[in-house]
Amino acid sequence: MPATDPRTGPFDADDGTDLTGPADGSDPTDPTDPTDGTDPADGTGGLTVGQVSARLGVTVRALHHWDEIGLASPSLRTGAGYRLYTATDLERLHRVVVYRELGLGLDRIRAVLDDAGTDVPAALRAQRAQVAERVERLRRLGAGLDRMIEAHERGLLLTVEQQAAIFGPDWDPEGPLKARERYGDTPQWRQYAERAATRTPEEWQAVHDAVAALDRDLASALDAGVAPGSREANALVDRHRAVFAAYFPLTRERQVCLARMYASDPGFAAHYDGVRPGLAAWFSGIVDASARAHGVDPDAATWE
Repeated sequence: MPATDPRTGPFDADDGTDLTGPADGSDPTDPTDPTDGTDPADGTGGLTVGQVSARLGVTVRALHHWDEIGLASPSLRTGAGYRLYTATDLERLHRVVVYRELGLGLDRIRAVLDDAGTDVPAALRAQRAQVAERVERLRRLGAGLDRMIEAHERGLLLTVEQQAAIFGPDWDPEGPLKARERYGDTPQWRQYAERAATRTPEEWQAVHDAVAALDRDLASALDAGVAPGSREANALVDRHRAVFAAYFPLTRERQVCLARMYASDPGFAAHYDGVRPGLAAWFSGIVDASARAHGVDPDAATWE
């Protein structure tokens, strides 16, 4: 079904035909169609294609197509070959336009007009149901756009109460807004917002649980004396990247920069060292070792 207004075109020919035409209703490919407003009917009472196009607001190409498929054809021709629509033809065209505006396909319109056995109310109810489905899809699309806008502006689409329940009482609900002020013009913020726009509270809980579990396992590895560059340490580094992907993709170079920020930024350092003293520096060390093993020089790593 076409999304355009059939009074202004293009009409959907149901076969992919482009039915757009000149705004003045003329058909430059039809030598029998006058464009100067004259009536060649010489008193016959018929209307030319161009005149019907102007009267109904339907493109000439649409009229030609309907003629070609036998949906609505002019009944008369003048001696000069002009196609002329009678009053009866015009009435049928009016009905075609009405049903087209309601979104019925051309085959369904033909059945409604010509098949006495067609249950017209049932056909219209079926069309109404399809319209309702499209309206609902558009409603959901609008709601999705609203959430995407809000996510780009706020970051985290959770109430203060939901944030406290998921992230704990020490969580700062202003944190996402502060992050937006600092990082809002970066591609990573846009990627974060795109993920946040569709994430439910339950999904945020799963993200938080994955991060908390990783923090505990990092602390256990530190306690166990896991050495940078070891298989276990490298597995934890890879797991960190996978968990962090809930926010935005993290390359090895960016992971180096992030781990060093964990160690140098007072807020991040307080969090990780609160899990286990020395954890922030140890984690930065195992990330550096893993990066070297994959051909990344940590000292030359940049965020971009």
